[in-house]
Amino acid sequence: MNELDERAVATFGDYLGSLATDAQLLLAEIADENQNEAVRRILAGALNYLFKSLDLIDDGIEGLGYLDDAFVLRVACHQASQSGTLPDPLGALRNDAELVLDFLGELAGRFQVFVAQLETISVRGRTAEAIVADGSVRQELSDDIASWASRYKKPHFLLDERALITLRAFLGAKLPK
Repeated sequence: MNELDERAVATFGDYLGSLATDAQLLLAEIADENQNEAVRRILAGALNYLFKSLDLIDDGIEGLGYLDDAFVLRVACHQASQSGTLPDPLGALRNDAELVLDFLGELAGRFQVFVAQLETISVRGRTAEAIVADGSVRQELSDDIASWASRYKKPHFLLDERALITLRAFLGAKLPK
């Protein structure tokens, strides 16, 4: 296993462990009306992805199913930081995006385009624009995040070289070209 894959194995489990907390951090930033609107839309699109019924990796696939969600939140923080300043907790997620993109290698560009386009999709009748502009829509998302976070448990699985190969294969097959 190369050094990059060793770092991924050592780190990606932590991403799954903090996924619910990470989602709540993004939600708090979306609610901050002092934050740049472009930043809020990017983050709203990423959070909305958590509830997309057909995401890149089915959430039911033990362990791997939530890694795409964790990757989306991190890459969205990276993209949002290019439009405005993020507070420290989200800055840490932004920094994590470097490992994610390095791990994805030739898939990184496709993944970044995918994440950037999330602010244009509608999930459960919500768009990122509506989440940012409408307090009642934001509250619906907040309620969904709270409910999801209360049920979320870090998946138990062995992340090894084989799992990383599977992860890359799933993403390579599902990311739009």
